[in-house]
Amino acid sequence: NLCKFCDVKVTTCSNQHKCKSNCNITAICEKNTEVCVAIWRQNDENVTLETICYDPQESLYGHMLDDSSSEQCLMREKKENGGLMFMCSCTGDECNDMIIFPSDDPHKPEEKDEISKVTIISLVPLLVISVAVIVIFYAYRTHKKRKLNKTWEKNVKPRKHKDCSDVCAIMLDDDRSDISSTCANNINHNTELLPIELDIVVGKGRFAEVYKAKLKQNTSEQYETVAVKIFPYEEYASWKTEKDIFSDVNLKHENILQFLTAEERKTDLGKQYWLITAFHARGNLQEYLTRHIISWEDLWKLGGSLARGIAHLHSDHTPCGRPKTPIVHRDLKSSNILVKNDLTCCLCDFGLSLRLDPSLSVDDLANSGQVGTARYMAPEVLESRMNLENVESFKQTDVYSMALVLWEMTSRCNGIGEVKEYEPPFGSKVREHPCVESMKDNVLRDRGRPEIPSSWLNHQGIQMVCETLIECWDHDPEARLTAQCVAERFS
Repeated sequence: NLCKFCDVKVTTCSNQHKCKSNCNITAICEKNTEVCVAIWRQNDENVTLETICYDPQESLYGHMLDDSSSEQCLMREKKENGGLMFMCSCTGDECNDMIIFPSDDPHKPEEKDEISKVTIISLVPLLVISVAVIVIFYAYRTHKKRKLNKTWEKNVKPRKHKDCSDVCAIMLDDDRSDISSTCANNINHNTELLPIELDIVVGKGRFAEVYKAKLKQNTSEQYETVAVKIFPYEEYASWKTEKDIFSDVNLKHENILQFLTAEERKTDLGKQYWLITAFHARGNLQEYLTRHIISWEDLWKLGGSLARGIAHLHSDHTPCGRPKTPIVHRDLKSSNILVKNDLTCCLCDFGLSLRLDPSLSVDDLANSGQVGTARYMAPEVLESRMNLENVESFKQTDVYSMALVLWEMTSRCNGIGEVKEYEPPFGSKVREHPCVESMKDNVLRDRGRPEIPSSWLNHQGIQMVCETLIECWDHDPEARLTAQCVAERFS
């Protein structure tokens, strides 16, 4: 469904006859089961109207939506303490834009005995007009559908998501705002750039800087908080790689950073390349683990969501069964993983990622190079001895890196007993930014791995996590678990 989607706002609409919602925000409902809904309230202070998408199988404000199959939004009175409330639900594009109240006001005495022949006769032209309005309405809706593919990128705006834990929702900031996934995984082809105001720098990487920013809504003062990753002109290739990865509509997943759009911008400093995504106020996993000691329940959520994100990345199909090109991240580390408000992970920074397209030759794969962060590189990557005949070998390098991240999480979990200050994998055994040769000595020559103290194994759940990460960082790539297997262990 394509629905009007505006937060609670004051309205001049009375509980009589028909009203337009006057909502200028439209969104495609993220669940197939969701329908369009309107909620009208009146109290001693004002009258408000709210338009949303919602699943009729779930209770909304203590009431079930029992009219969701209707093509029109026909208001029904609901019981509410201290005021008056009407709700309606319907199935059809923007059907909650026009809300229709009962023709008789239930709070006025009925006067059916005064109905006369004149009144009945007068209904005839009204009926004709109503039929004409309906015909015009459906003609208009059909016309809108034809234009939708051309105009939705320009007209579909960010919106709020109410009382729902849909996996496609994007948690943006501590106020629980989010962006419609309708806008996601698409490049901004409009001539007008999005109205974005940069705020503060929240991260810097090898290729780009990340800003917290405000995405303004129309001409109002309302805005959504987003993240903007800005690449300088000379890093066009990195921007294009990440943009192309994000542009795959099959990439969308609750544990992969939600992508809004990509833009080319001209500034006083020259041309810049922007990626606009969801913003997560808790920051990256490395920062979060540095500041917080986590519980066993937190470890379970963080670890499981990390594995599910990687499993989706590696998969050749979507959860719905559609074919999908597998992707390998190739730079998995705790600073490239964001922590969402619900303490689940989402993967980000796909600048070094590789699509495992079946058309790629062995030479193409060989030319992909030794990439990533040395501390997190698998033994075969450090040694440049990848099995290029088998694309699964690329996935196995991600699994090794995932094991190191799971170790980081576990090292900061209070279930292990005494929790030390945060340290990255291999800690003080190598310098802060070790080179490939230094990691070769540790990982290849000494077969070293991060330490797992015996005290960690006293907790049954953490013992399972330790067994899992040991299998994931095995020296033999083919002996490692798959990300899907790890996800199942955490389920």
